[in-house]
Amino acid sequence: MNIINSEQVTPQNIKTSPIFLVVGPPAVGKSTTSRVLASHFSKSVHIPVDDLRNMVVSGLLLPGPVWSDELAQQVALARKVAINIAVNYRQAGFAVVMDDFWDSDHLSDYQGLFDQPGVHKILLLPDQAAAFQRNRKRSGGDTGNGYINEGIRIVYEQISHEATGGQTNKWLVIDTTKMDAEATVEYILTHCQL
Repeated sequence: MNIINSEQVTPQNIKTSPIFLVVGPPAVGKSTTSRVLASHFSKSVHIPVDDLRNMVVSGLLLPGPVWSDELAQQVALARKVAINIAVNYRQAGFAVVMDDFWDSDHLSDYQGLFDQPGVHKILLLPDQAAAFQRNRKRSGGDTGNGYINEGIRIVYEQISHEATGGQTNKWLVIDTTKMDAEATVEYILTHCQL
C-alpha cells in the first residue's frame, strides 16, 4: 500500500541543504572548523579538497610562489571533483562543508559552485602571527613546517592586497585569532542565513 502525502512537492517548497566553502591560509584550522560545522547537521559531509589532491599517487605538484600550468590544472581538477561530490551529496539531502586554501588567482575554479543556491563562502583569517603559531604547534617544531610557513606568508600577502581592493567583500571573513573551532562555527551559523 502506498501512502500519498497530500502536499505536493515542488521546487519552491523543498528546502535546499546548505553548502559551505571554508577557505583561508594554511594552518588556520579550516579542516577542524569544517568537521565541527558539519557535525551541527543531522546529515552532513565534509570534503577536504587537499585529500582529493593527495589521492594522486605519482606526479602531484604542490602550490608555491609560482604556479605552472600543470599545477593549476591539478588544483582545478580536484576542485571540479569536489564540486561534483558536493552537488551530489546535497541532492541527497546532506549539508556539505568543503575546505580548501585561499588562492585568489584560481578561486574562479569554484564559479560553478558559486552559481548554486545556498552556498556560503567563509574565509578564516586569524592574524598572521596566530597562523605561524598554529603551524609550530601542529608540526611540533620550534619554527614549524617551512613549506607551510611560506604558504602562510604568500596567502597573507595576497589577502592584504585583495582586502583593500574589495575582493573579499563577498565572503564572510572571520578573525579567528581568539576563537576555537566551536566558537568559529557558532559565528558562522549565526551569520549565515540558513
